[in-house]
Amino acid sequence: MAKFTFNMPDVGEGVAEAEVVEWHVKVGDTVSEDQHLVDVMTDKATIDIESPVDGKVIEVAGEVGDVIAVGSMLLVIEVEGEVEDEAENDAHEQSQPDPAPAPSPKAEEVEERIEVETSDASDADDAMAADPEPAPAQPVEPAPAASQGAKVLASPAVRKRAKELNIDLSQVKPAEDGRVRHGDLDQYLAYNAGGGFAPAGRKREDEPVKVIGLRKRIAQNMSAAKRNIPHFTYVEECDVTALEAMRADLNSARGDKPKLTMLPLLITAICKLVPDYPMINARYDDEANVVTRHGAVHLGMAAQTDNGLMVPVIRNAQDRNLWQLAAEIGRLANAARDGSAKSDELSGSTLTVTSLGPLGPLGGVATTPVINRPEVAIIGPNRIIERPMFVSQADGGERIEKRKLMNISISCDHRVVDGYDAASFIQEMKKLIETPVLLLSD
Repeated sequence: MAKFTFNMPDVGEGVAEAEVVEWHVKVGDTVSEDQHLVDVMTDKATIDIESPVDGKVIEVAGEVGDVIAVGSMLLVIEVEGEVEDEAENDAHEQSQPDPAPAPSPKAEEVEERIEVETSDASDADDAMAADPEPAPAQPVEPAPAASQGAKVLASPAVRKRAKELNIDLSQVKPAEDGRVRHGDLDQYLAYNAGGGFAPAGRKREDEPVKVIGLRKRIAQNMSAAKRNIPHFTYVEECDVTALEAMRADLNSARGDKPKLTMLPLLITAICKLVPDYPMINARYDDEANVVTRHGAVHLGMAAQTDNGLMVPVIRNAQDRNLWQLAAEIGRLANAARDGSAKSDELSGSTLTVTSLGPLGPLGGVATTPVINRPEVAIIGPNRIIERPMFVSQADGGERIEKRKLMNISISCDHRVVDGYDAASFIQEMKKLIETPVLLLSD
């Protein structure tokens, strides 16, 4: 038998390290060639690492959340026969620290197990005498006094705590199976402390959650954006009644084309305006102190996934029509959600749109989105709401009419974009939205 040291492979141009997101094997597992070993994340994407050999895993490097440099040991596999550069591998293995010993059971778990076992033994007789039909669970109300001589099922630890708190266990209603537990004592105390009213909510145990993978990337990127970019946000209200009517008409005759949402219409408006406002579609290199105003609109589309926020990119959005935009939005959103998005589909944006509008009531009436660095602007359409509005009439008078309204937010990098330019851009966008026929004209 020989030992094969599998080092972190070069997973992409310019990538020097990767973070361990999830191990799919552990020490002692038998693996085969091309078997999925581990998921790692770079600055650009999550990558599956597969085994180059058959064998048995005898050592792994790092835990979930650890960062491993390209070329460093990832794991050691015991294989049959000899392997290339075995001496080099052996020397490398000797330099690695011994595997950490398996963690022993937590003290709290041991204590809890002992308490349960003791409770089961000490309450065996009590269980024989208990009513086999436990009373309905009413955790927030104290039970009426038990009949004289009735026994209460509870562990020694619960009895001790009740005694210390001067609580008569016969007054405590158990939540389930007739046995009084610590939670029942907590409910009894809360009920009596509140003067007979139920507590406002339930308490959860503290839960430490390690920040790893995509969530760690998001935290780093957002921190860098807020630390380095002087943000300002401008919000304008737009009447989208006519735009929504046009969208409904287009959808009613779409045939086999994808259904239009509001987003392709807004992207069309953005692409029409960018040539006149090049400072909006730009990226700022802090170190070189250079602003690049891009001719093409590579539009980032912030999408919420089960793993966190991702920004797939619509390449050359300015060259696509409404239906092509709708199809690409759907394709990229699905790829982001199911994890099949490629690295180049998640990078290289020049301007980003982030929309909470589809979340309905959660969309909010206004947002202050954080810029997707190194871009210099991010646009956020908000929830559409219906409100009564004064509408001008042909005779010069006004009438009150129900209209559909939506706020559009834009956050900009004040080092690059002036407030006047941002306001002018959104005002021009408002004109296109409120006169939607202009969106379809050349």
